[in-house]
Amino acid sequence: MKAIVLAGGFGTRIQPLTNSVPKPMLPILNRPMMEHIIIKLRDELGITEIGVLLYFKPDIIKDYFKDGSDLGVKIEYFLPDDDYGTAGAVAFAKEFLDETFIIVSGDLVTDFDFKKIKRFHEKKQSQLTITLTSVENPLQFGVVIANEEDRIERFLEKPSWGEVFSDTINTGIYIIEPEVLDLIPYKQNFDFAKDLFPKMMKQEIPLWGCSHKGYWRDVGNPESYREVFKDIFSGEIKLPSKGQVSKIDKGNVYLEDGSKLNKKIRVEGTVIIGKNVSIDEGVTLKNCVIGDNCRISKHSEIIDSILWNDVKIGVKVKLNNSVICNNNTIKDETKASFGVIMAEKCLVNKKVSFEKDIIMWPDKVLEASSVVSSNIIWGNRYKSSIFEDGAVIGRTNIELSCEMTTKLAGAFGSILPVGCSIYVSRDYHKSTFMLKRAFVAGILSTGVNIVDPYNVPSNVMRHALSKTDDVVAGIHLRQSVFDPTQTEIIFFTNEGLVLDTKLAQSVERIFFRENFRKVKYDEIGSIIEDKNLRDVYIQTIENSFDKNLFKDSELKVAIDIMNGSTSDIYPKIINELGVENIILNAHKSEKLKPNDIVKTQENMQNIVRGLNFDCGFLIYPNGHKLQVIDNKGELIYDYKLLLVLLALLDSTTDKKLKVILPAWAPDFVTYDNIEVSREKLSSFKAEQLKEYDLIADSDGHFAFNEFGLNRDSIFTSFKILELLEKSGKKLSKLHNDIPEFSYKGENIPCPSSLKGKMMRKFLEDAKGKKTSSTDGIKIWMNDDEWILMVPDQHNEYINLYVQAEDEKSAGKIFYSYQDKIEKWISE
Repeated sequence: MKAIVLAGGFGTRIQPLTNSVPKPMLPILNRPMMEHIIIKLRDELGITEIGVLLYFKPDIIKDYFKDGSDLGVKIEYFLPDDDYGTAGAVAFAKEFLDETFIIVSGDLVTDFDFKKIKRFHEKKQSQLTITLTSVENPLQFGVVIANEEDRIERFLEKPSWGEVFSDTINTGIYIIEPEVLDLIPYKQNFDFAKDLFPKMMKQEIPLWGCSHKGYWRDVGNPESYREVFKDIFSGEIKLPSKGQVSKIDKGNVYLEDGSKLNKKIRVEGTVIIGKNVSIDEGVTLKNCVIGDNCRISKHSEIIDSILWNDVKIGVKVKLNNSVICNNNTIKDETKASFGVIMAEKCLVNKKVSFEKDIIMWPDKVLEASSVVSSNIIWGNRYKSSIFEDGAVIGRTNIELSCEMTTKLAGAFGSILPVGCSIYVSRDYHKSTFMLKRAFVAGILSTGVNIVDPYNVPSNVMRHALSKTDDVVAGIHLRQSVFDPTQTEIIFFTNEGLVLDTKLAQSVERIFFRENFRKVKYDEIGSIIEDKNLRDVYIQTIENSFDKNLFKDSELKVAIDIMNGSTSDIYPKIINELGVENIILNAHKSEKLKPNDIVKTQENMQNIVRGLNFDCGFLIYPNGHKLQVIDNKGELIYDYKLLLVLLALLDSTTDKKLKVILPAWAPDFVTYDNIEVSREKLSSFKAEQLKEYDLIADSDGHFAFNEFGLNRDSIFTSFKILELLEKSGKKLSKLHNDIPEFSYKGENIPCPSSLKGKMMRKFLEDAKGKKTSSTDGIKIWMNDDEWILMVPDQHNEYINLYVQAEDEKSAGKIFYSYQDKIEKWISE
């Protein structure tokens, strides 16, 4: 039997630990992670022929392991000339793999019994066996369902929370027969999970899953790296340590050659000490690892911490829960009581205090007596991911500082062609004015030009973006309506759609590695003013409607602009179209507070009711959301507004219309002339969305294809007026004609570590019932009643949506599953 060790990853999520070394070379007990894997393959399976797949910083790995003879194995290296995916890379070793082989990632820490996996493979006479296990957070892995005979029935690689259907995942440990390699094309991007497994399942070649309990950790981020050591010191996993062990004070010390320990030191737990280490008197060591050539001066404390090589610690330094990479100097009386992750070649001068868990990137210098209360470059929330659904959201001047925003812009500009142009727009708040300037500087430095429309709503910029070929992307900065302390920076593609996950990850990779493109002085981008976007947008909406339709109309409308960016747009359009109106709060103001929204709704209800108007519109400050009051002064709840609009379309169309909605939208009502699809909207590309007449959700967002693919409350409000005029119907009648049913959505607190388990339990509970996993897991109680669970992508809760015939039935369904979820969480 032979082995392949995968060692080509970039280690982006674990930055800055991988700033100078590839992830498989991160030290665990003063050995590279990959060395532990090689020792395990050698000792458990007797494997002596090992192929290592390289890509990122290959020379570091080759220089360390050489031919493998120091470990009693023979290593052969394979370096593809491009990134061909996990399976495509293995194809480069096809001639080497002339017998059964095992594939293991070089950045895993595990105590799985490889012999057990091999026996399972042989018993099943399998061509490809996948090792499975259950984890707390399955998002970064492939989620798997196997039947009672261990044959894999379903597989989904790196799902979102809405797609998770289990907490059982693919560990990336495979045993494979050589004939499987014939299914992998040479020099083509081909992945095990995305390409090979579906291909085998399509050809009905059995994939077998060997479920394994034990220790398995993909060391994917800095926190996970620290957790490995906590697990080692607590005895959850045992790994071989270098050096001779001896009892000192209250602990066990593993000591390598050339190291000197003063007799007057305090030791507790397990301490691993590398070569040529010097430790002075009065030092306290507890559950820590100290690499080669380190010096720890008098009366310092190293607790639950890892020091790599060539680290110098001054007098009375206190480190707790910290990782200190190579070649760092920490001078006297520095304190990191709550943790610090310090990349290489940093200098921390005397009496620096780290007030919270901090990340320091390479080559940073901290002045004496500094107090560090947040990460040196960005806030805690950006440790592993900075994007949330195509946006970066953070507290103004804290997470989203000017420095952070400039770096973010530099990362985004670096994925764009030099000389191209992008829109950068903002709302009217001074916070976005400040951050936009910082963003502009970062973009220009990458050689990208900016078309500046100044203060316009995001829907104006997105509309312009989707109608031009000269601008390749768009950025909009706005203050959050629901939390004025936060700024949102939203990224759009050239089609006006939010940045997808793949592009966001490309930006993050550059951001975390600080690998920004810096162009020559004569290639620096320029700024072009374009104040016509607003006028073009206004003209386009005006031209979208027949003015004669409203000319003799008796419709009367009240509109609350909510002091937003549409204040110099909406009045012009409605007056030009000739609709009788009253407009409220039509001036820009920074004073709107979240609880003002309820007051605004109540005020509009009273106005419509008191003046006997046909309807009232609430246009949210950024123009992205619409709420409607009917002619009786009743607020139409968002999900009912969707049904009212569909009913209007159904009664006025002379052709079949196609509508796409999210999985959680109500489906209690059917229509004669509307074909409704319920899908995961975020996975749809522009070309697919163009097939639909309306793209909507149950939260007050609507996009009509006749105007564009982007949600737009202004256009939608006029579309509603047009449909009302054509149908001759009253909103209250449409509102009241909605069949009686109950629809509710609520958040259930749930730690992220248990979300995968909840999805698995939810699916197990659904056996024998009709289910869907389009987005989350939906279970039907009968033809009309269902419950849908969708774990929130960014927060510590899961979303439950229930549709039922009445409130009593909805409550019964909801509370029964709430009880189940609470029980599953406590198990």
